[in-house]
Amino acid sequence: MNVGVAYADKFKQTWLKLEVPDDSTVLEAIEHSGLLTQYPEIDLEVQKVGIFGKVTKLNAKVEDGVRIEIYREITADPELVERRNE
Repeated sequence: MNVGVAYADKFKQTWLKLEVPDDSTVLEAIEHSGLLTQYPEIDLEVQKVGIFGKVTKLNAKVEDGVRIEIYREITADPELVERRNE
């Protein structure tokens, strides 16, 4: 089954397309992608993950063609940041 796994740090975006075994979970797909080695700062105990922009659990089964996303923490509170266009 083919899936995509995406992650972006402050400087670089990575989106990998890969083949995973049928009945794989989100966690298994992420581990299979190699992103945890490429980005050692990823902490799946803290960071949320999603499929096509909707937060999901690590043990959720993936379907063919989905894009799994690893989300970073928000570094600036949008409520507190001054609007730039005012």
